[in-house]
Amino acid sequence: MKQVVQEYYGKTLQHSGDLQTNACCTDGDLPSYLKQALSNIHDEVAARYYGCGLVSPQLLEGMRILDLGSGSGRDCYLLAQLVGEQGFVLGVDMTDEQLAVANRHIEWHRERFCYARSNVAFRKGHIEQLDQLGLTENSFDIIVSNCVINLSPDKEAVLREAWRLLKPGGELYFSDVYSDRRVPAALIEDPVLYGECLSGALYWNDFQNLAKKAGFLDPRLVEDRPITIDNDEIQERIGHIRFFSATYRLFKLEGLESHCEDYGQAVVYRGGIPHSEQRFELDKHHLIEKGKMFPVCGNTYRMLKESRFAEYFEFHGDRETHYGIYDDCGTSLPFDSGLAAPGDGGCC
Repeated sequence: MKQVVQEYYGKTLQHSGDLQTNACCTDGDLPSYLKQALSNIHDEVAARYYGCGLVSPQLLEGMRILDLGSGSGRDCYLLAQLVGEQGFVLGVDMTDEQLAVANRHIEWHRERFCYARSNVAFRKGHIEQLDQLGLTENSFDIIVSNCVINLSPDKEAVLREAWRLLKPGGELYFSDVYSDRRVPAALIEDPVLYGECLSGALYWNDFQNLAKKAGFLDPRLVEDRPITIDNDEIQERIGHIRFFSATYRLFKLEGLESHCEDYGQAVVYRGGIPHSEQRFELDKHHLIEKGKMFPVCGNTYRMLKESRFAEYFEFHGDRETHYGIYDDCGTSLPFDSGLAAPGDGGCC
């Protein structure tokens, strides 16, 4: 399957218009500062972009970032502007043709960004075999990936390697495609469906379990959207499965709890995070307004206090008293589909 993916992204696809579905081709509504950063990307790099979102977490100045499946380098060059000249972005990809595009424009982007030296590099490698690249453990503040992990035949290894390479308190922040059920083996083996980021998609609950097994005990959903398959032939074959493009953030914190436990803790956002001055969005369920006391579970408290976000918050409470579990800490499909699932009702 690796050879299939290399062929599909290296030779079959020559620009984003060659994709047969819209699973890997949206940036949504971008804020103006990201639109400006995208305008600084070389045309060839942008044309060879096949992602399913734009991976850009908050507070990146000076960060050391690893991009898994960096392709033509679009996200790397965008992030290079946000980490600044003192930060660093390393892209890893297995496709020679994509790496050639990315490497061809390193100097062009350095001049465009007005940097004394480039803060971007690219390496050839497989994202489930990062241990073969000689990368130092606990050396990256943030790991990102954009619609690539679904293409890996060993997703557990990808998550395990991400945990190993992240600094304590660092995060894996990535967009990918998920399904509402497990995809049958016969569809997984189809090269077009796999290359289009559909049949390699993880069933969302399998993803949750793999993430926890790797050490990321409380995956946080940032945003999601249903994927429509604007291709009648592909729809006929795989349309009984619902697919979603979703962004998750997974913090490397030892000892997080499996559910949202209430210790009577709260935080106050002081402001100051660039482009999030009035409110800070940790995830889909935690939009924290500046200056307002915001009750949080024990895990959320730690995600803020033991990460790069700590200095921007006031922290209230401790873990001396436990008040039980938050009522909305459930296990149902986390994505917004706007549709009832087939067979809704009955048990549970």
